[in-house]
Amino acid sequence: MALGNYSRVDRVDNRRHNSSYCSTVTIVVFVGLCLIGVWMITSSPVVPGQNVDVPAQENKNELKQQVTESNEINTKQFEDNPGDLPEDATKGDNSMPEEKPDEKPDASKGDNSMPEEKPDEKPDASKGDNSMPEEKPEEKPEEKPEEKSNEETKSDDGSNTETQNEVNNTEDGGTKADDSEGNEAGQRDSEENSTEKKPDTDETETKSDENAGEDKDRETGNDQIDEKVDQKDDKESDKSSDGQANNQSSGELLPSGAQSELSNETSTQSSSWSTQAAESKNEKETQQSSNQQKGYNWKLCNVTAGPDYIPCLDNLQAIRSLRSTKHYEHRERHCPEEPPTCLVQLPEGYKRPIEWPTSREKIWYHNVPHTQLAQYKGHQNWVKVTGEFLTFPGGGTQFQHGALHYIDFLNESVPDIAWGKRTRVILDVGCGVASFGGYLFDRDVLAMSFAPKDEHEAQIQFALERGIPAISAVMGTKRLPFPGRVFDAVHCARCRVPWHIEGGKLLLELNRVLRPGGFFVWSATPVYQKLDEDVEIWQAMNELTKAMCWELVSVNKDALNGVGVATYRKPTSNDCYEKRSKQEPPLCKASDDPNAAWNLPLQACMHKVPVDSLERGSQWPEQWPARLDKTPYWMLSSQVGVYGKPAPEDFTADYEHWKRVVSNSYLNGIGLNWSSVRNAMDMRSVYGGFAAALKELNVWVMNVVTVDSPDTLPIIYERGLFGIYHDWCESFNTYPRSYDLLHADHLFSKVKKRCNLVAVFAEVDRILRPEGKLIVRDKIEIINELENMARSMQWEVSMTYSKDKEGLLCVQKSTWRPKESETITYAIA
Repeated sequence: MALGNYSRVDRVDNRRHNSSYCSTVTIVVFVGLCLIGVWMITSSPVVPGQNVDVPAQENKNELKQQVTESNEINTKQFEDNPGDLPEDATKGDNSMPEEKPDEKPDASKGDNSMPEEKPDEKPDASKGDNSMPEEKPEEKPEEKPEEKSNEETKSDDGSNTETQNEVNNTEDGGTKADDSEGNEAGQRDSEENSTEKKPDTDETETKSDENAGEDKDRETGNDQIDEKVDQKDDKESDKSSDGQANNQSSGELLPSGAQSELSNETSTQSSSWSTQAAESKNEKETQQSSNQQKGYNWKLCNVTAGPDYIPCLDNLQAIRSLRSTKHYEHRERHCPEEPPTCLVQLPEGYKRPIEWPTSREKIWYHNVPHTQLAQYKGHQNWVKVTGEFLTFPGGGTQFQHGALHYIDFLNESVPDIAWGKRTRVILDVGCGVASFGGYLFDRDVLAMSFAPKDEHEAQIQFALERGIPAISAVMGTKRLPFPGRVFDAVHCARCRVPWHIEGGKLLLELNRVLRPGGFFVWSATPVYQKLDEDVEIWQAMNELTKAMCWELVSVNKDALNGVGVATYRKPTSNDCYEKRSKQEPPLCKASDDPNAAWNLPLQACMHKVPVDSLERGSQWPEQWPARLDKTPYWMLSSQVGVYGKPAPEDFTADYEHWKRVVSNSYLNGIGLNWSSVRNAMDMRSVYGGFAAALKELNVWVMNVVTVDSPDTLPIIYERGLFGIYHDWCESFNTYPRSYDLLHADHLFSKVKKRCNLVAVFAEVDRILRPEGKLIVRDKIEIINELENMARSMQWEVSMTYSKDKEGLLCVQKSTWRPKESETITYAIA
């Protein structure tokens, strides 16, 4: 218009002297227009025409078609496919600004995207109508390292929790973390890229959804992980049409809220550079976390037990007030009203424990610097001092020439024992340094070994340092913390327990925990010696076992060790009980629950044997290892499982859940060196799926069923695993530095309702070995709180991850100890 006006003015005024000026202006304007035209032509491939000409709704429809087609293809490549995921399961874990344009096509919004970023968006939102073919190969290499580098930076320094949480609360950030998966869905013609990303995406998205559902359902008491997802399928399919589910290569429901982080963590180890935004944000979070650490003032526990302090067993004030100790009351649990929040000191010269299986033969002397047992039992080959090591020749009181010979001798005496097949889980009473249990691993047998704290100095501590399962416990006035009818066999090698006294109350407790048809193996001097006391005890035991209807299967003498062994079998029916002339010991009342075991006094009675074919204990489990993954016969479809499904389906889903978590995440994705892990604990086990998934590793897992959770411990034993009841508001019956790995799945959020969380974390520090790892899966606010506690102890944060208000934390304990101390008056002699 300006050019036209100039021309009309010149004609009206006939001012020829302006013609030269007009020509100059005309040329300049023309050249300018040409330059603008050239710029528009050269930049046209960069600006997708669809964002200008195509309505947003058309983009949505096109994207919906792509997501549907992509999911149909990808779901065929995986085992499980329960349906589309909910919208909140697709929210990403990155919050870097350069990735926002990539998200826009998924949300069918392109109005505010920058022109130079739209080429990255275009392959996600369309099938390439306006994109140049040569842009596709450039797109992935530029986007993928940049995106994942941010995650790697955050994971490495452990300070990404706030960043991840911020993403969860951002409404338009739903697919930031999964743009690479979105590209994969859009670039259907690039099969190589798609195939490469599908497994990670599948594990990533489906896992987070199940874990989120699990936590919500557990809070409401319904515990329906998969059920919640299934009920939302209709709504989720609509949401995915808006691009929210474009990042899932398949609809498979995998179980971890942190799986996407774990998968990405594995694949980003080669990232070279981070971004300034990530570096600055990480530093900001580190500073904030450092400020928060000031809220924790840790102190060393000043106690008589020193580095060996067990709060519930070293409550000297309570022990001094006991009226009697003749039933070993002083070795039972006496927990303080308020659990300690101080930290236990380390022994001077403590070193990282020797790895299994070498640890079975020797340990560092300074880790358990006690020599009394070596002096007292050295001639029986329990333990010896050899330079800077404590060595274990593998002997015991009844098997001085080695545990393996003794184990094989037992099997030869009673072939029906069938170590590692019929007999898988046993209880070893008065275990000493647990060499018997340590060598049973060679026969595929798990032994729950226990002995009193310091009855022989540090015997249980020796066992745990060697990598052998053991707890500090005693047969005194209370029931053992195990359900009824779960152990395949019970073993006592000179365990010094007076089985025959007080109506056989202690032997009747073994009868409670022994499976019908299971064996009691008694290796003691009354079996083979003829001293008056031994003869008297043998006669008393014969009378008691007959009255209990136990069958004396075998009495044999081991020529090599010069000891005798008597083996008894518990009945599998009630016929004998009903035919007894005297009802002594009496049968327990019908109201007496044999599974009730937490802080209950012993009862001198016998529980009837289950005879209903669908009642637990009426049949022997499958032989090992088939029993590990077989649903117990007494779990019925009419029963509702922990997660709300029919019990058999619940059991199977839980096992598949943990197999995927372990194989796809824990074994590779969290930087855990499994060769250094021997003693592991699942602090809140349900069906034992975590332990079952670790079957192929040289790891044993103590499954803890908390006293306020559904009683699933019998199921764990039925699988050929073992565990214990416990209340985490109290200390655990083990020495400090017992475990290499602690795993807590939604434990702390539940414990926090009843306990002091700082005290619980102090207990975690107590039982975890230096350089040991803690893995926590829980609500994001719990993850943040625990991370701050761990940082305040100068633990290394290996990984934090949050998604959909769920999080994962992996931390490694350090050797740091505070300088200040706190005197625990009730633990001072």
